[in-house]
This record gives sequence, C-alpha cells and structure tokens, in this order.
Amino acid sequence: MKTQVDLSALPSIEKPGRIAILKSKWYPELVESMASKCVEVLRGHGYANIDQHTLPGTLEIPLAARDLLSLDAANEIDALICFGVIVKGDTLHFEMISNESMRGLGDVSHEFRCPVVIEILPVFELKHAQERAADDEFNKGIEAAVAAIEMIAWRRSIGIS
Repeated sequence: MKTQVDLSALPSIEKPGRIAILKSKWYPELVESMASKCVEVLRGHGYANIDQHTLPGTLEIPLAARDLLSLDAANEIDALICFGVIVKGDTLHFEMISNESMRGLGDVSHEFRCPVVIEILPVFELKHAQERAADDEFNKGIEAAVAAIEMIAWRRSIGIS
C-alpha cells in the first residue's frame, strides 16, 4: 500500500544543523531518486547544510554512520538518513546484508543518540524498489526527510538538541 506524507503538517526547525545522507552505490538511479526527493524536502524546510556520501555498498553504511558521528565533536549533525536497495538473489547474501545493515544502524543510533532514518529497501524484485523510488509523491526519500524532521523537532521539544 502506498502512503503519501502530508508535508504541510511538518514542524519547523529553528536553527537547522546538518543532515548527512549515506547512500549505497548499487542501483544508483533508484538511490539517487530517493536522495534527491529527500534533499528537496529538507531544503524546503530550512536545511541548507546537507552532506551526501556514496559508499561501496549497504553493508558499509553503518561504519560510515559511526565514523561521521564520532567525528562530529560539535554535535552539528541533527540526523543521518540512509538509502540503499538490496534485491533478493539465489543466496543468503540478501538476508545477511539486510540484517547486518539494520542492526548496525540501530546500534549507531543508540550509541550516538542521534536519529538514523533508514530507507534501505530489501526487496524481492527490482520493480518493488522502482515503485518506492519513483518520481512521485510516494517516493521513500520524502518519507525519510519527514521522519528526520519530525524526530529532530520532537527531540528538541524535550530538550535534546
């Protein structure tokens, strides 16, 4: 089921910091489509400082996330947003990469107490990822930006910046 996000209800972020987007290099047209929609929404809601990093694959994203946050001594990063596509093949590679990437990013979020939004799409067929990365209002990049903005606003509302 496709879900359209209501952008008009998004909270505004006072003094936006930095957002880091981490992308797998696999299926670049799909990953870039999600990332560009995400950047469009973030810029429309005040974020000008958006870093993008392309990595060798999805499995490398948790380490890159940990590295970026460990180097962020000034606490400038408001959130990390991760994009990738993993397509089920004939081996257990799909399960191993999906599980380890999700677990690793959850660990990073808890360790560094920073929102990590995950739009790594584990799909059985490429067409499922294509539907989620289409140039329309259902693109998962939009949902990722919305989740990041909502988490940042909520954390600031309870005194965490």
